[in-house]
Amino acid sequence: MHMNVAPHLLTEDRAEYERVLDDALSTAHARPELAGVGSRLTVAQLRAMTLNATALVTSAAASEYDHFVKVREQNRASAGARDPDAHDRPDSGIGTGTGAGVVAIVTVMVPVLAGAAAVIFLLVGAVLHALAPTVAFGATLLTAGLVFGSLAAAGLLCAAAGLLVTALRNSPVEVSTGGPPAAPDDELSRAREAWRHALLERGILPFLHDALAATPPAPTDP
Repeated sequence: MHMNVAPHLLTEDRAEYERVLDDALSTAHARPELAGVGSRLTVAQLRAMTLNATALVTSAAASEYDHFVKVREQNRASAGARDPDAHDRPDSGIGTGTGAGVVAIVTVMVPVLAGAAAVIFLLVGAVLHALAPTVAFGATLLTAGLVFGSLAAAGLLCAAAGLLVTALRNSPVEVSTGGPPAAPDDELSRAREAWRHALLERGILPFLHDALAATPPAPTDP
């Protein structure tokens, strides 16, 4: 059995309409106006009738539904306007990212190479100085080792500073607006609940009540 869809009821909201209907039918025993459920019409019969009368039922909450759709479209438009900005940031920084990669490699390699050279020069210079104290080449190697050691230390400091700057740059920034942050989904939730309430109270329940009232009770056995 196919459900007749009201002209103003979008396809994405059909499931919500059915959920409101199912909630009403599942709590029919607690509603005096639906006392005839089961004796006059079954739940399955009422559900099929209400789905076939979707255009009539949903028209009772047309104003709330139109407001709900308007708020939802505004939220989607706002989200779509924000997304391109987020996607543009990586694209606009392609050249910057490449340069930053080269700088990072150099920053990492300089302390490593300078440290390795310092260790080699200091070891060789110390050995030569111990074997031949009068040879000036050993002292030269020791001096070169100290120079490369200084370069390694300076490179480590630059790398640490670069890591600190990167961490500060990537940290989230909180902007104070002088009040609690706005929740864009609050209005949408209120609009959805208003539509659901109007759909239930002015559409579904009256239709179920009229359907039960128009159906005579089943004859009882003598």
